[in-house]
Amino acid sequence: MITLAFLGAAKTVTGSKFLVMEGENKILIDCGLFQGMKDLRLKNWDKFIVNPAEISHILLTHAHIDHSGYIPKLVQQGFKGKILTTQITKELCDIMLIDSGYLQEEEARYANKTGYSKHKPAQPLYTARDAEKSLQYFHAVERNTFINITPNIKFRFRNAGHILGSSFIEMWIQSGYERVKLVFSGDLGRTRTPILEDPDYAREVDYLILESTYGDREHPATNPADELKTLIKDIYKNKGCLLIPAFAVERTQEILYILKLLNEDREIPRIPIYIDSPMAIQVTHLFDRHIEIYDEEAKKVLAATGSLFKSPNVHFTTTQEESKFVNQLRGPMIILSASGMCTGGRILHHLKERLPDPRNHVLLAGYQAAGTRGRSLLDGVKSLRIHGIDVPVNAKVSYISSFSAHADYTEILKWLRGIKKAKPKTVFLVHGENNSLESLKAKIETEYGWNVFIPDYLQAIKLGLQEAPPPYQKPFIF
Repeated sequence: MITLAFLGAAKTVTGSKFLVMEGENKILIDCGLFQGMKDLRLKNWDKFIVNPAEISHILLTHAHIDHSGYIPKLVQQGFKGKILTTQITKELCDIMLIDSGYLQEEEARYANKTGYSKHKPAQPLYTARDAEKSLQYFHAVERNTFINITPNIKFRFRNAGHILGSSFIEMWIQSGYERVKLVFSGDLGRTRTPILEDPDYAREVDYLILESTYGDREHPATNPADELKTLIKDIYKNKGCLLIPAFAVERTQEILYILKLLNEDREIPRIPIYIDSPMAIQVTHLFDRHIEIYDEEAKKVLAATGSLFKSPNVHFTTTQEESKFVNQLRGPMIILSASGMCTGGRILHHLKERLPDPRNHVLLAGYQAAGTRGRSLLDGVKSLRIHGIDVPVNAKVSYISSFSAHADYTEILKWLRGIKKAKPKTVFLVHGENNSLESLKAKIETEYGWNVFIPDYLQAIKLGLQEAPPPYQKPFIF
């Protein structure tokens, strides 16, 4: 008997964790932190729903913290199995998990210093040292290679095109007389995006666990380079600061790449660009080392210019002293700093400094989850609470969704067309807010006639030919 349990990313976009149980085998697909609303973040502190020592493997689709960031906490609670992922995702987690622990330590330290936390003393969920300890359980495997976990369970990673190293998972399970194939989409990337190759397709599947982040939206057909040009020219004219809260992985590099091309073509004034995120700088170096992941266009740019990201006006700031110095500078200038949803990191100090000035401009360049400061800015708040202080929002705020690394609903539907050999018995929609989930469910049912189900948090569902399809009469809850 095969059971699939939804331990995260159920009716929300964060905390991705899916537990596959077959006999005595327990395998976790992704192990992410809950982010955003406080009631979600508090779930990170709960005791894990099953004994982590009983989990033999974690299969990790990619390194984003909402998919990987709970791993150190799981290790704290007794996990000693194997974490299998691609080589680049392993290298990214070396950077991101330690950074996650460090940021949590810093936030707790700052909260204790300023007294803005209700907890006395404030504690980090885990430390950088905890994260470092968890890295010993990582093992890199090649994409497109079949890996046997047990005699009756095998899987392989396929290119998801979301961020460098990202994959979706094809898993085959022999249970009794049945052979079942599960596909976990992870986060699906877009086609024709800069730098990375397009996603692969899954040709057949029995049960599909599918992300729905943009299940109710289409990305605009506009070129983000054109929108960037307009903003930069406005900043140059007003001697302001274009502040971009950018995810350290992929988004920062994509924006740097576009800025590089615009500078090379002399389409924008050559103003100072500061990358104020130690992790983003490390990830940029990782991109430089793994040119094998580049698409053909990026390889041509590399051959012509020697780098996708570096230019004389691009400055990398690593230390806190350098970051403080950048915060004192005045425009025209561009600052890219993490985190992308303004949930923590150096971007908060820049926002405190730059938001009150109407000459400045904040560009939100990606998805902003409910409950984050980025979503509040997107929703037009007049003041933003940062480190216990209400900061007036006088700077302009813009949003470019065409930077998103997530497929929109048209791209998801196109990806589903690749399933030609066998249609899914059930599509489970995850990693989305309610509107996105319901909208994508209706679109899939209308276009394909497939059975689509939206699971609840902690819901566990039995899979197999003996079971009736959803709407399961008695789904059980842990």
